[in-house]
Amino acid sequence: MTYAITQTCCNDATCVAVCPVNCIHPTPEERAFGSTEMLHIDPRACIDCGACADACPVDAIFPVDALSAGQREYAEINAAYYASFEDDARPPAGAAVDGPNFHVWGAPVFERSLPSDFGPLRVAVVGTGPAGMYAAQDLLLHTAAEVTLIDRLPVAGGLVRYGVAPDHPATKKVGDTFSRFHSHPRVRMHLGIEAGRDVTADELAAHHDAVIYAVGASDDKRLGIPGEDSPGCLSATSFVAWYNAHPEAVARGVDLSAERVVVVGNGNVALDVARILVADPQALAATDIAAHALEALRAGRVREVVVLGRRGPEAAAYTRSELLALKHLEGVELVVDDHDPRTAAAIDAAGPADRAGVLRGLPRLRTEAASPAGRAGDARRIVLRFHSEPVEILEEAGARFVRVTDGGRDCDGGPATADLGAGLLLRAIGYRGLPVPGLPFDEATGTVPHEGGRIAGRPGSYVVGWIKRGPSGGIGANRTCAAETVGTLLADAVAGTLPAPSGDARAFGRLVRRRNPRVVDARGLAAIDRAERDRGRAAGRPRVKLATVAELIATARPGRLSRLTR
Repeated sequence: MTYAITQTCCNDATCVAVCPVNCIHPTPEERAFGSTEMLHIDPRACIDCGACADACPVDAIFPVDALSAGQREYAEINAAYYASFEDDARPPAGAAVDGPNFHVWGAPVFERSLPSDFGPLRVAVVGTGPAGMYAAQDLLLHTAAEVTLIDRLPVAGGLVRYGVAPDHPATKKVGDTFSRFHSHPRVRMHLGIEAGRDVTADELAAHHDAVIYAVGASDDKRLGIPGEDSPGCLSATSFVAWYNAHPEAVARGVDLSAERVVVVGNGNVALDVARILVADPQALAATDIAAHALEALRAGRVREVVVLGRRGPEAAAYTRSELLALKHLEGVELVVDDHDPRTAAAIDAAGPADRAGVLRGLPRLRTEAASPAGRAGDARRIVLRFHSEPVEILEEAGARFVRVTDGGRDCDGGPATADLGAGLLLRAIGYRGLPVPGLPFDEATGTVPHEGGRIAGRPGSYVVGWIKRGPSGGIGANRTCAAETVGTLLADAVAGTLPAPSGDARAFGRLVRRRNPRVVDARGLAAIDRAERDRGRAAGRPRVKLATVAELIATARPGRLSRLTR
C-alpha cells in the first residue's frame, strides 16, 4: 500500500522533511518547488511508513486504499507526476526530482542560531496570518528571539480564520499548528493594534531590534466597467469576509434573493464563492461558517452560479484539485457553457493531467440569457463560461443584467455581447496590497520594495507574504517566503547592521495600552477560542464565531469593556 497527497495540500513541505526515503516531490531544494499545484508521493518509492500523514498540518495525506470516492483520482494524480520518468532513470530513494535532472539531497538544515556573543533579538511580527506565523515559528524554533505578535483585529489568524472557505476544515487545521506559539514563553501578543495608525513604523522600530510586516493584500482589483459601483456588485474579498464572520463585513449583508449570481474570475477564490453559494446549507451547518451567512443562505434563492473566465479553460488560474472538488459536490451539476467553440476544442485537446482535461465529459450547454430557467425546486448548478468577460452592469425595470462578451463580432465589428440576468455580481480577479504608513510602497505591484525581505531604505524592517511578493501562492508558500526573510534578518544581525532599540518590551506594552486600552493578549485570545467552541457545541457545530469587535473584546476582557465605555 502507498500513500497519496490530496486536495488540501498546502505545499509547506513539512511532509518532505520527515519522509525517510525522499519519495515526496518537488522538495524546497528543487527548482520546480512552488510551481506545482501540490506535492506528490511516488507510489513506487513509498514504504508505507505514514510519517508524512502524521506530519501534514492540513490532513491532506491518506493511504490510497482509504481514499474516498471523491479522492480516488488523487492516486493517479500522484503517480502521473512521475510517469514521465523512464524506469531506468527513475530516481532512487535519496535522490531529488527536478524535471529530468536528479541530484542527491540531504535533510533540511536550519542554520538559525546566532553566535554566542549576540543576545536574544526582540522581533515584532505585524500580522498573525500564515506569513507572519511562519516567520514567528522560524524565529522561535531556531533562535532565542523574543517575538511580539501584533494584529489590527482583536483576534489572531488572518487568512486562516477569515479567508479559508468554511467547507475546507482540513485546511484550517494549519491554524492549530500556529496557535501553539500564541502562548509561547518568548511571545508577547497585542491584538487590536494597527501598525501605522495606533503605533507608527518608527515606534515599532524604536522598541524592537527588527520588525517583520506580514500585512497581506487586503484590497481587491476592480473591473473598471460601467455599473461596477451599483449595490449588486461586490468584491469576492467582501463576500468571503462576510461568510467567515470578519468583524468589518458583518454589517454589510449580502442580498441572495435572486436565482443567479455571476462570479468574474477563474481562480480558486472564484470557485470557493461559487461552491458556497450553491452548497447545501445543511452541510454548511456542520462547519464554522458565520451564523448570519448560514441564515442568509438558508433563506436565499440562488440556484445557479455562472463563473466567467476571460480566457479559455487551458489558462484557468484555479488548481485541478479545486476544480475536481466541484465535480463531487453533492446535489450540484457542473456544466460548461458552449457559446465559444474554442472552449470545446481546448477541452478535447487537453490531456488528463491538464486543468481543461478535468472538464472532459461534463455537460455542455449555452447559458440562458435572461434567467436560470428550468432550475426547478432545489436543482442547483455551476456554469463555467470561458472566453467571456463583463463589459457593463445594467439595471432595467428593477432587474439587473450583466452584459458579457459572447464570442464573434456584431454588425458594427465590435465584440458580440449577451445579457445575463443576475441578482449579484462578485468580482474575484485578484487581491492587492495596501500601503503601510511609514513604509515605501510600489503602487504598480501593490507591494513593499525589498531585497530578500529587507525593506528598502529602512534598516531593521522586513516584509513577508503577499505584501512582499504579491498575491500569489497558497498557505504553504509562506513557509519558504518566511525562511528567506528570517534568513536575511539574521544575516543583518550577524553583520551588526540592525539599529539598536531605545525602548524595551514593557515600554512597548505601556505604549500600546495607552493607544488602545482594549488591546487583547494571549489570555484573552484563549478566552475567545473557548467561547466560540462552547457556542459551537451548543449549536452542534465545531465553532460559532464571534462576529463583531465588541463581542470579541467583551469575551477577551470580561468586565473591562463596560468600565472602558462608561
